[in-house]
Amino acid sequence: MRIGLLFSLVVNLAVVQLACSAASEHNDVDLLQRAPCDDHQPLKQALFGDLHVHTSYSMDAYIFGSRTSPDQSYRFAKGEAISIAPLDNNGRPTQQVQMERPLDFAAVTDHAENLGSVSLCTNPDSPVYASRGCKVYRGGTGAAQSSFAEIVKMVKQRTMAVTADDVCGEDGRRCRDATYKPWQDTQDAAERHYDRGAGCQFSTFVAYEYSLTPELSKVHRNIIFRNEVALERPIDAIAEPEPLAMLLRLRDECIDGIPGCDALAIPHNPNLSDGRMFRTDYPGSIGEGTARRMARLRASMEPVVEIMQTKGDSECRNGLIGVSGVDELCRFEKKRSMSPKQPPDCEGGIGAGGLVGKGCVDRNDFVRYALVAGLEEEKRLGVNPFRFGLVASTDEHDGTMGYVEEWNFGDPQGRDQSSWSDNPGGLVGVWAEENSRDAIFDAIRRREVYGTSGPRIEPRFFAGWDMPDDLCSDPNMLATAYANGVPMGGVLDASHAASTAPKFLLSALKDAGTLAHPGNKLQRLQIIKGWVGENGIYQQRVVDVAGSKGGDEDLDLQSCEAHGAGHDTLCGVWSDPEFDASQQAVYYSRVVEMPSCRWSTRRCNALPEGERPDACDSPLIPKSIQERAWTSPIWYSPKES
Repeated sequence: MRIGLLFSLVVNLAVVQLACSAASEHNDVDLLQRAPCDDHQPLKQALFGDLHVHTSYSMDAYIFGSRTSPDQSYRFAKGEAISIAPLDNNGRPTQQVQMERPLDFAAVTDHAENLGSVSLCTNPDSPVYASRGCKVYRGGTGAAQSSFAEIVKMVKQRTMAVTADDVCGEDGRRCRDATYKPWQDTQDAAERHYDRGAGCQFSTFVAYEYSLTPELSKVHRNIIFRNEVALERPIDAIAEPEPLAMLLRLRDECIDGIPGCDALAIPHNPNLSDGRMFRTDYPGSIGEGTARRMARLRASMEPVVEIMQTKGDSECRNGLIGVSGVDELCRFEKKRSMSPKQPPDCEGGIGAGGLVGKGCVDRNDFVRYALVAGLEEEKRLGVNPFRFGLVASTDEHDGTMGYVEEWNFGDPQGRDQSSWSDNPGGLVGVWAEENSRDAIFDAIRRREVYGTSGPRIEPRFFAGWDMPDDLCSDPNMLATAYANGVPMGGVLDASHAASTAPKFLLSALKDAGTLAHPGNKLQRLQIIKGWVGENGIYQQRVVDVAGSKGGDEDLDLQSCEAHGAGHDTLCGVWSDPEFDASQQAVYYSRVVEMPSCRWSTRRCNALPEGERPDACDSPLIPKSIQERAWTSPIWYSPKES
């Protein structure tokens, strides 16, 4: 089963629940020990994971048939087979799934909102299990045969039921107190599956999702803890409906409040935020001094952003007000573009309803333009609140961490719940010395990370003033690059800028794939530059550094076989011919694969022609895709903040 966009509706509807809050007291915590990793690489190794997945502990996931526990989700991530929906007449999952390749690390991120009420209504030993509200919540899962309006009505009804007085009590205390058990279960599952031995095969993180959805616009964050030391209870969007206030509490209550506690937040789905996610305002601030502190808080607590997941790509979009230039590859997996009704531009304001196909689009919804907005804020405040790295994940709601292969997405018989505009989602790539919590968390903090749309591509990205032109042929390329520059996520020292332009090293290895499904070849290696132009217009430039664009003849849509040559590796050294030492700029690299069949095309091809749904012939659904990877940026500022 694949859960589509509708399944997050319930997060916004959960505001009907009584707000429950309680002061938490914590004792000092001794960190558990782990063995040193046998595989420790000073020049870093590529590790792949998923930091955004839901199980039956999330309200929406359970409604639509997920019965996967956090423990089962981690087993799946490690390569074991599990069973998922559709459910049989006894409520048992019937479809067995398994990945060809396990992940290196993962985190279960169930919605913090209504975690307790869901636990009460799904546990037969609960004192309110037989209540009317819980019975309504546990109703059938026939969403596959339901219309959009019927699904919305069902979600509203069940949300009201699971937060009713007969479930939570008039003061909400019962649901608040019930949060502790599923939160502890989540932590226990992460600990059981963390490999503390010298083999360092698999790392887990204690995590949850903060799911703020004002007016059905997504302004969500995943909260990731460094280790086993975490908050006593998650900070949810019902108790704290302002993201900056949530970040402040997370810093104060975890980082400054509990010995050994560390955490960060990862914004996701800005593409459905209706102009809200990357607005440069600071609610409650008085004057530039307070705004500066809030910008610094956001920069420190949100070091990365999720650029890709099952609900679409959030890199860029053509035709937005206030943005100059066109990028042909911005059309990639645009969920809203696959709708018959195209959303209007927000025109600098905010909209509502992005989660249900309404609302508007704005440059504040996309990562590329947020990076440029950060340059503008740095000039105004001296702080860049959007100096973030790029990652990706799945946001799957059936516990199937990292299940991103196009050939596995969607059931040919149509029994799954996916909408045709969904996609398998992506993966987080990190460059870390070893596969341990500390090494991976540190890589995220320093932004030496990247996102992929699913393939396990391995990109490198460096910049420096003294990079050799022949670096791609240097057998010690990585050591030289680290010695002479900064890696992805870094900031260029401006001391050399008056006399020369920086040089950028871009390289990538294709996904090695498996025997059954070899990885696709690479087509192009690009660099994207962003800066603020005249009159505040956001400028963008896309340059092919290695490889070249192919044509439509590179892919047979019937057999899904690629005919173009492609590359196993690509590498290039590039210097910006338009570099201006007085101008702020941000650069990141994009690795593009050869064209391949989209999952929906594979699904249509697997059905007899007379049994194919109308979507198979829809001009709004792409027939092919070009999978890709995005590196974290490198920034240049005349004066580093």
